Amino acid sequence: MISRILRGLEISILLFILTALTGYSNPALTNPIEKVRAYTRSVEFDYLEWMANAAFLKLQSASVDLPHTIKPETQKQIVLEYFDNTKSILQKEYQLSQIYADPNTTDKETATQPLRDELATLYERQNNIAPIAESILQEQVSKVLAENELTANGQPIPNVWYHSTPLPMALIVSPRERIEQTANISIHTDITVDQQVALEEQVANGLNVSSLVVGIGGVGVYPTMVGRSTNMQWFISTIAHEWIHNYLTLRPLGMLYGDTPEMRTMNETTASIAGDEIGYLVMKTYYPEMLPPASLPTIGLVSLPSDHPNPESLTRPPFDFRKQMHETRINVDAMLAEGRIEEAEAYMEARRQVFLQNGYLIRKLNQAFFAFNGAYADTPGGAAGEDPVGPAVRELRAQSDSLAGFVKTIAWMWSFEQLQDAVAK
Repeated sequence: MISRILRGLEISILLFILTALTGYSNPALTNPIEKVRAYTRSVEFDYLEWMANAAFLKLQSASVDLPHTIKPETQKQIVLEYFDNTKSILQKEYQLSQIYADPNTTDKETATQPLRDELATLYERQNNIAPIAESILQEQVSKVLAENELTANGQPIPNVWYHSTPLPMALIVSPRERIEQTANISIHTDITVDQQVALEEQVANGLNVSSLVVGIGGVGVYPTMVGRSTNMQWFISTIAHEWIHNYLTLRPLGMLYGDTPEMRTMNETTASIAGDEIGYLVMKTYYPEMLPPASLPTIGLVSLPSDHPNPESLTRPPFDFRKQMHETRINVDAMLAEGRIEEAEAYMEARRQVFLQNGYLIRKLNQAFFAFNGAYADTPGGAAGEDPVGPAVRELRAQSDSLAGFVKTIAWMWSFEQLQDAVAK
């Protein structure tokens, strides 16, 4: 037990130092990221403080050997209560935000007092059960990693350590003339929509770039950050996703994460593929009744009767979000390649309206949107467009005999050309 803690602590310290060195260096103002930080310094998220607090909580839990002292059936009850409590918190927080946003409510303090009292009770309960539930989920993910040969002598390196809190937002910046993420800066958790828009406009106008503040699901610092959610399968997959980033950080693929756009997409797509597989296996092993039922495929065909009725009365095929986003990205890439920047931006806004009319609330669709979302190419189509990196990563997984073989192979790559050579064999 002590050796496991010490081994994890050793790697934790190493990752902590690496994160501090890579994430908080102070390059010259000619660096593109530093030009953006001139607008964000006052609202940037403090990762060092967050990691220190999270690491302290993890060491406390490890010192009492959780969850090995708890029976399996009790472990399951604790995890389920953890998610139920999270659901109640998110519901109450949403109700609270609605009251504060309502201009007709003048005395907001009085109106929200009952909700704030309920939230105080829920927060206290969450603070009590979260360390135990997190330790249980960490152990379950670790066991699945061991079963799939992604550990050393049964021990994940680094340890599977995560902490769930409200996450920071991310300011994404891309050049206007092409889609490429040139900056990703974490900003305060509680920044309002108005403040997001103002920051985007300041950066876009000041630097002549495309910018967008986006929400994120997790961050691969150490311990990793995982956003609050009531979707158990997504949540566990995200724990695994962020651990894969930690695993890759100790190998060439992760070390060179930001070296090129291709390397970033290789990293994110690998973490998404592996995270989803591991998350599914954890659910199948420990929470099979929580898995969603397999759904039948939907056939989107429309038959036109011979009497040609009013077109408005016809059944319409469902709106395929990924297909439509894929088409949008391809057209934008073509326009930008021809130097038609303003036309591409007008087209993206028109397409945003189409998505909005079909129930998809996208606040802003621009180059930065695609630069961020296009790197997650574990599923065909979508915001990646015709980028060949995602399909190559998926092909490598298809050719691999096991998940471990796939991850261990791609982890030691340091260029997209190596991936292309591997899938061509």
